[in-house]
Amino acid sequence: MAHQASTTSLSISMIQTRQFPLSSQTVQRARGRADSSLRRVQKLRGFSAAQRVLGVDPGLHITGYGVIEAQPSVTALPSWKLVEGGVLRARATDTLPQRLQTLHDGLAEVLREHTPDIVVIEDLFSTYAHPRSALLMAHARGVLMLAAQEAGAPVHTFTPNEVKQVVSGNGHASKSAMQNAVRQHLKLAAPPNPPDVADALALALCFAARWHAAQQIGEATTI
Repeated sequence: MAHQASTTSLSISMIQTRQFPLSSQTVQRARGRADSSLRRVQKLRGFSAAQRVLGVDPGLHITGYGVIEAQPSVTALPSWKLVEGGVLRARATDTLPQRLQTLHDGLAEVLREHTPDIVVIEDLFSTYAHPRSALLMAHARGVLMLAAQEAGAPVHTFTPNEVKQVVSGNGHASKSAMQNAVRQHLKLAAPPNPPDVADALALALCFAARWHAAQQIGEATTI
């Protein structure tokens, strides 16, 4: 499933200071969140410039993928356009090994066609209400990461909440909110559908924003 889109720039939210006294516990929590965010951004400083990013939203039945590409920009922030978005579908009647083969081969084809500089895959939740679901998801992520490794593409991961926070400004955004946020960032005529595609594109956009922030931090530390 391919879309034609114009470009837009990603914005990075800044933390504003409050003008009234804060408790020591609130200050400590805020510092902890800021330090954690800084550490996550600094991890990206080792990655080389990524002109084409492939986001992957793993699922045992449906895996969404989305490719975005950097475009020349007159501003400090890079702009990105949608190259392609789609889903990899495994038949529900297939055995687990057959489904995993379908996902692996499908992503391998996408990698050969689009040759991304980086692959961004959603990380597992820290907790799962159903442990079996986590195990099945881990199987899917494993073969998808293997396909990226075989293609020579480096892999990075983000948690769902971090992606939601960076792309929509709300770490608990709904599916529809994320679809609309991706539509706005990439200036699409309509929200990406199904939501698996929007989630994959959000992963790619999250990397783009975080990587840019990492470069800004790197430049600041050398001044």
